[in-house]
Amino acid sequence: MKNILEKIITDKKSSLEFIKKEKTLDALEKSIKEQIFLNFKEVIQHNDNVSLIAEIKKASPSAGVLVNNFDHLKIAKMYVDNGAVCLSVLTEEKHFLGKLDYIQDIKKHFKIPILAKDFFIDPYQIALSKSYGCDCVLIIIAALNGTQADEIYSEALKHNLSVIVEVHNQEEAEMALKFDQAIIGINNRNLKTLEVSLNNTISIFEVIKTHKGPIISESGIKTANDAKYIYEKTGIKNFLIGESLLKSDNPNELMKKIIQITQ
Repeated sequence: MKNILEKIITDKKSSLEFIKKEKTLDALEKSIKEQIFLNFKEVIQHNDNVSLIAEIKKASPSAGVLVNNFDHLKIAKMYVDNGAVCLSVLTEEKHFLGKLDYIQDIKKHFKIPILAKDFFIDPYQIALSKSYGCDCVLIIIAALNGTQADEIYSEALKHNLSVIVEVHNQEEAEMALKFDQAIIGINNRNLKTLEVSLNNTISIFEVIKTHKGPIISESGIKTANDAKYIYEKTGIKNFLIGESLLKSDNPNELMKKIIQITQ
């Protein structure tokens, strides 16, 4: 299989060239002053129960189109009504059919912290995403070299945004530990092959269990038993879940069961 991540990054570089010509940093900073921001990290850190970060996305490279009659506000309402503490909103346009506009729309209707789920490769994207109202950004270690990750992390902190540093293996996990103010997200999906294993969280947790910030398990969590398995093995009770909720016949019930796994 072709390396999906490389393809996405190549396309992201091209799209950013056009966006930078349209939107100057000065214009973005003016837009930022009009937004209201929430503390994504604190909401998770101070939650004694399961923190469910529910994801809104229309499509993905691994699953294709997930929601035919896609309505981001309707999905957001369902998530908020059923106990999600934060939202993750796909903003990558070509491969996930996302839009930054979705964040702005949702923020007008719901007071909930939102992660801009995208492939951040340039510090410019921090101001760009914040100008639409996001409260948290994503650093995918596999998509960046060390210098890029450091620059994006610093820029995010400068903008008072929460940061999720996402790792896929033990080597990346060791690198992530230096980002001591970040949330660390363990992705159970290999971004190069798209294969999924919940045991990825179990093994990687051993490397990062000293991290002082929240730790999230991401991808491949399909049932409450999956979440409970991770919780019992690691104590992690923060889960980022998208496809399983979007494709579920009864997402309300699934959310409630996952939130109750520690009870």
